[in-house]
Amino acid sequence: MELRSHVPGGPLEAKWERHRSEIKLVNPANKLKHHIIVVGSGLAGAAAAASLAELGYRVSCFCFQDSARRAHSIAAQGGINAAKNYQNDGDSVFRLFYDTIKGGDFRAREANVYRLAEVSASIIDQCTAQGVPFAREYGGLLANRSFGGVQVSRTFYARGQTGQQLLLGAYQALSRQIGSGTVQMNPRAEMLDLVVIDGRARGIIVRDLVTGAVSAHAGDAVVLATGGYSNVYYLSTNAKGCNVTAIWRAHKRGATFANPCFTQIHPTCIPQTGPHQSKLTLMSESLRNDGRIWVPKKKGDTRPPHQIPEEERDYFLERLYPSYGNLAPRDIASRRAKEVCDEGRGVGPGGGGHGVYLDFRDAIARLGRRAIVERYGNLFEMYQRITGEDPFQVPMRIYPAPHYTMGGLWVDYNLMTTIDGLYAIGEANFSDHGANRLGASALMQGLADGYFILPYTIGDYLAQAKPVKVDAEHPAFREVQKDVAERVRRLLAASGGKTVDAFHRELGRVMWDKCGMSRNGAGLKEAIGRIGALRDEFWNDVYVGGKGEELNQSLEHAGRVADFFEFAELMCHDALHREESCGCHFREEYQTPEGEAKRDDERFGYVAAWEFTGVGKEPLLHKEPLAFEAVHLAQRSYK
Repeated sequence: MELRSHVPGGPLEAKWERHRSEIKLVNPANKLKHHIIVVGSGLAGAAAAASLAELGYRVSCFCFQDSARRAHSIAAQGGINAAKNYQNDGDSVFRLFYDTIKGGDFRAREANVYRLAEVSASIIDQCTAQGVPFAREYGGLLANRSFGGVQVSRTFYARGQTGQQLLLGAYQALSRQIGSGTVQMNPRAEMLDLVVIDGRARGIIVRDLVTGAVSAHAGDAVVLATGGYSNVYYLSTNAKGCNVTAIWRAHKRGATFANPCFTQIHPTCIPQTGPHQSKLTLMSESLRNDGRIWVPKKKGDTRPPHQIPEEERDYFLERLYPSYGNLAPRDIASRRAKEVCDEGRGVGPGGGGHGVYLDFRDAIARLGRRAIVERYGNLFEMYQRITGEDPFQVPMRIYPAPHYTMGGLWVDYNLMTTIDGLYAIGEANFSDHGANRLGASALMQGLADGYFILPYTIGDYLAQAKPVKVDAEHPAFREVQKDVAERVRRLLAASGGKTVDAFHRELGRVMWDKCGMSRNGAGLKEAIGRIGALRDEFWNDVYVGGKGEELNQSLEHAGRVADFFEFAELMCHDALHREESCGCHFREEYQTPEGEAKRDDERFGYVAAWEFTGVGKEPLLHKEPLAFEAVHLAQRSYK
């Protein structure tokens, strides 16, 4: 298999414009003849489905929620980046590009990242025109704030509900197309497999989550916009339904999986309260604009925060990274928080817990309570409802948690995977964030892919491939549907004594301990063996219950966890093979004397794209070398 990125030639700043001028087009009348399947209705999926339908294509959109409005994009809080330079503080397209490349520790494809920065300004114009209520300054201009890893204010926001408001904008556009009949919306439908005919993606197999009916759907191209896989850790900030199934099934059909071990641990989440918990809650990174992170200088200090004087507090991010302070990138802030907690200086019930303080005392004194309410009111309310503590009176307690996944299906410059006609957009692909995503860039990528990139590039494929018409009666569809039915039958036939959730918890603990915030070779080898044993135990001792021809949430969960077991092995293989530290991938054996990530550009300056060879078998590695023309490779420094 050869990885062809199809990056156009010419100067970096001219590549996208040149590519758009040279790609093949589909005649407006011919667009009506093409049927495109979009799986997922979050920001990337809804934007893509609406935009493709607006262009004239016939679109079928599938989501497992009861409404597109319930996609996990709704949970994004802090904001969306764009190189508008409204603050006149030195921002530019190139600076956004460079911050993203550097933030990802030089493990992303240069041309894709520059294109992302280039179209970012158009996203804000699009969303403002849709009526997204971005925060505004007193004079009426759109407001900005800062996020981690940058020294400018480029983040546009709608209080602490930015993802929700952006999704409502995309949902409006999608609803308009549904109303006009150009998009057929299929809620409560989960993709369970991909159909490939003659090397091209031609459709999907889905299960109706209400009736249990399994059906086949054919199209000329398939777009996966199904989000990330942080729930492999069991506890994460993701919605409980988030899973790896769609992209994993595509991987098993021939799509390579790139950099699966690049998983982001977010530094500002509400700490776990006990073993009973099944979900973690994100507190927006935007809080680090005004909140100061600290722990007691003394180990095991159990005094309430208001009794610890200033001189006995360690504002460790401000001390270690004076240029960026509390807005150091997520991977660095998370590791440092874990470090002080491992030293016995964590805070929480009983002292020495898993938590650090996020303190707004100084900001409230400087700006006043009203200003803080205007910026973060709903976040403060959410924190108080969950913890019973008032952040206006006592500091928040936060601790890192699995959040976003930079790995995903390998895609070329056109966002097409190694299967012709199969596209992956948003968090489902690997393309833009390297080894660490900067805050407020997920929404930017999802909308860039859906509104401004895929609608151009998919036409290039359709114009050249000229796919012949197939329908769901084709033998390939019946064969894949038979595979899906057998998998469902096998899950229901298991009559063991352990619940699906119990297995998921065990897998999550292995992944967090051995392939979480830090990893080492011995631990990863142990994890691979343990995951294989757990996977075998799962198929022999899981209990699902119920029937397939009905609403059966245990069956849904079982299918997703079965895929997590297979995927977790690939994650650990990827982390084991990458004998360097870069961004979120922190191998304990490879670090600088100061405890920072130590890259090995000579040996690992590439995208690791893995080919599936069978369950339990060693995956096959393919490499896409990363070449940098506009930036100079250097050790990241935020000091």
